[in-house]
Amino acid sequence: MSNALAPYRRLTVKIGSATIVDGATGRVRTEWLAALAEDLAALHKQGVSVVVVSSGAIALGRGLLGLSAVNLTLEQQQAAASAGQIALSQAWAESLGRHGIVTGQILITPNITEERRYFLNARTTITTLLGLGAIPIINENDSVATQEIRYGDNDRLSARVATMIEADCLILLSDIDGLYTAPPARDPEARHIPFVPAITGEIEDMAGGAASHLSRGGMTTKIEAGKIATQAGTAMIIAKGTPLHPLKALTEGGLHTLFAAAGSRAQARKRWIMGTLDLAGQIYVDAGAAKALLDGRSLLPIGVTRVKGEFVRGDAVAILDPDGREIARGLVGLDREEADLVKGKNSKRTAELLGLGARSELVHRDNMVVLMGLEAKTA
Repeated sequence: MSNALAPYRRLTVKIGSATIVDGATGRVRTEWLAALAEDLAALHKQGVSVVVVSSGAIALGRGLLGLSAVNLTLEQQQAAASAGQIALSQAWAESLGRHGIVTGQILITPNITEERRYFLNARTTITTLLGLGAIPIINENDSVATQEIRYGDNDRLSARVATMIEADCLILLSDIDGLYTAPPARDPEARHIPFVPAITGEIEDMAGGAASHLSRGGMTTKIEAGKIATQAGTAMIIAKGTPLHPLKALTEGGLHTLFAAAGSRAQARKRWIMGTLDLAGQIYVDAGAAKALLDGRSLLPIGVTRVKGEFVRGDAVAILDPDGREIARGLVGLDREEADLVKGKNSKRTAELLGLGARSELVHRDNMVVLMGLEAKTA
């Protein structure tokens, strides 16, 4: 049997509300969560990094606060999220804690994944947790988000998170085992589609609506999440999450739909840096730094000769060689004032000026595109 997860070393796993919360009791499905924690621990032991995007706070809060109406007002949703998030976090911490795994909770609103400064900070926090062997548990910050500033569903949130941390694959665990040619509940002739090489208009037409009042998502939002993820170089899997051990099932050939990534993550990220960001400044470098960049190194302050423009950390800047030719562009790691302060300084002096723990790179190679004539080279 084929192991669907074998190719991937960094996963984002999205858990739907109807999967983790019992619709009849309004409580966490503890047996199911314990089984999923075993699956996650097994992947963790194999050296796979996992980030979990977990719905369920509002669904849990409904029961805790006695909110029985199918449709809640925004204020009721926020109150339910506030109460339910505590119970949800505790359930995750206890389930993974039994396997010696520490969890870290991160609540996200759209500006965090859409604004570069917040984006870089959030990504650093998540990757640091992963480096320390923890599993981050992420949810939308529903207790303060308004209708105007919310994602609206955790499918799209999970896709944003997956692309932010450059996950190899996004796994959507839901109440259906993948994409069908038509909603199977309405069409008995609907056929399961195991592989989607690209999301076309025809694929989008196959999606149906939301299946449960506990969830704000349906197949439509899953396809939208797929477009976000695959275009950024992250593959996506839709699989049934309600049975016990849903991730183990994927390693044992369980039914699912795989959406292929459109190129590599590195290529997609470089295209994003090249094509979608306005340049906020220019950084001039000496010949030694220019050669180092062409060799795939990060840009350190010691090689910088001049700084121009008004930029803050996370802004896109052009990097120019001693002859004034643009040789690279990327996302800068320091504000303009800090960059001016440390230009030409070695790493030790930079740490003295900015403080211990400050980033030593002005532009990290992962956030940079090196230009080779009219072409872009992955740094």
